[in-house]
Amino acid sequence: MSTTPAAGATAVPPLFQGLFDDAAVFPPGNLPVAEAVPAHRAHRAAPYADAVGPLLCGAGRLGELAAAADAAGGTAADGTGPRLRVGLVLPGGSSELGPALTAAAPFAVAGVELATRDAHEAVAALDLLLPPDVPAAVELPRELLRGDGLEEVLDVLVDSPYRAKFRTGGVVAGAFPDEAEVAGFLTGCAQRGLPYKCTAGLHHAVRHTDPATGFEHHGFLNVLLAAAETDPKAAAEILAERSGAVLAEAVRALTDRQVTVIRNSFTAFGTCSIAEPLDDLAALGLLSPALTPQEDR
Repeated sequence: MSTTPAAGATAVPPLFQGLFDDAAVFPPGNLPVAEAVPAHRAHRAAPYADAVGPLLCGAGRLGELAAAADAAGGTAADGTGPRLRVGLVLPGGSSELGPALTAAAPFAVAGVELATRDAHEAVAALDLLLPPDVPAAVELPRELLRGDGLEEVLDVLVDSPYRAKFRTGGVVAGAFPDEAEVAGFLTGCAQRGLPYKCTAGLHHAVRHTDPATGFEHHGFLNVLLAAAETDPKAAAEILAERSGAVLAEAVRALTDRQVTVIRNSFTAFGTCSIAEPLDDLAALGLLSPALTPQEDR
């Protein structure tokens, strides 16, 4: 299958192409911007580049990012280097959108992630200000996505050009939703044909308990396999699976059509480590070791 590398294969399987947005500067990684830019450029030049999405940057750090990009080889603004593909993360809501788009002029804006408490207001702001070729995702606080709130938000977004965004972890235990909550979001999107991205807590392929913090982390393979489900109970069961062998076998059994359906739903997630998810896939036999960062081999 296309999801399993043949011996010596060096192509990133379609299931994982563009899946890993580079969130190196965000917690818990917190890589300095001056280090994140050359590291991202190295990822984009590596054999596994097809797996890597844009470099994510918060609205308040775009000036710092431009300076780091100049120091690391130039930006489009000075004409000396390739345009850095950047995803704009706007935690402050729609008021940040216009200034961030202006500040991001030196970069190739690959997407916008807008946090808000009002989906209608966010959609209106994006409709007004966002260039038509730039995709966007809208994130609401999890407390507003419970009960009827989830249905209302998803109904707003499904009538717009924009994706949903869901937070699957963080730096405190309460930031990690349980299987039922994630399943409700995934299946609500699947029922509507609404694409989404996830962020935080998905560095590893398989659901696990972090031995250092005790936090329950969802696995990105669990989320991928649950993405096509429309039944919350079935999705929750997949999200709860802790066997890498079971998940890897399920991935190998996917048809090309199923892979397309999954990735049309679950488009990407932010990870502060590009190496960890790639190494996990290689360990499970789902990615050629040649497609993992050299320093980790």
